[in-house]
Amino acid sequence: MNIEKIEFGGYRVGIPVPFPMKYVYCYLFKQDNGYVMIDVGLNYKAARDAWQVVFDHLGIAPKEIHTIYLTHFHPDHSGLSGWMQELTGANLYMHEIDAEMIERVWGKNSTQVSRMHEMVVKHGVPEDLADGISEHMDKLHKNVLPLPVVKPIEDKVVFGEKHWSVIHTPGHSAGHICFYQQEEEILIGGDHILEKITPNISVWPGASQHPLHEYIDSLRKLKKYVIKKIYSAHHAPVLNVNERIDELIEHHHERLTYIERLADQKTTYEIAKVLFAYRELNPHQWRFAIAETIAHLNYLEREGRITKRSGGTFVYFRSQIN
Repeated sequence: MNIEKIEFGGYRVGIPVPFPMKYVYCYLFKQDNGYVMIDVGLNYKAARDAWQVVFDHLGIAPKEIHTIYLTHFHPDHSGLSGWMQELTGANLYMHEIDAEMIERVWGKNSTQVSRMHEMVVKHGVPEDLADGISEHMDKLHKNVLPLPVVKPIEDKVVFGEKHWSVIHTPGHSAGHICFYQQEEEILIGGDHILEKITPNISVWPGASQHPLHEYIDSLRKLKKYVIKKIYSAHHAPVLNVNERIDELIEHHHERLTYIERLADQKTTYEIAKVLFAYRELNPHQWRFAIAETIAHLNYLEREGRITKRSGGTFVYFRSQIN
């Protein structure tokens, strides 16, 4: 069991995920003779079992959960949302941009897998690896169904007997949100700012093509708030918030400079092979590696630092030799 009591009578709950970070941290707060839940985890047996243990340990009947908020649509945060909504009967809220993405990516009429295949091939990924990426994406559907009934979130909410501002922080996803409690200077941050690791900033079909610009802007936006602690979705809470923001911005600027040097008549796949040469990637990891590299290349292209030749495959060139 991975449960920590936190401010406002809340609980930080580690729900297992079958990925290297091991847990996604979800949150429970009392409110109006019931509970508010923030994020739910991936839909697979270990996560479902974990929630049952949590409910039993805390003495919570599932029907006491009347509200669910999702910080964003990624499956480790939203995959259990339909199952949890059926179990609890709760109303579920998220940013309307990510509500549309849930339907676009996993809805009955989704073409996301084929669009992703087309995108990575256009960026130089070999057909066999592109097929492996598609196969993994297809298998992920079982971890996100059933889909929830979603309502758009307001810009102010109440839980833990406190008023919270809902801050739109696009980048990691276009509809990512954080919750800010001004009096206590606490942020529930989802995947926006993490300790130890940098959130994945990627380009996906049907989503923003310039997520890195949006992410850096969102990081700077948060520096306008006084924040002493971020309860994030992975790893330990972030305490030196402004210092961590500066580190993340600097990381991406260093990464951009390196990728700019690599963009010497190369495809995205060729650049990504250099960037991730230190580890062996499976198709799931390659999907993120390619999408993250595209995000950085799009940033550089928008800033005029590189150019792209569109033929059968995109090839990138430095605008000038540095």
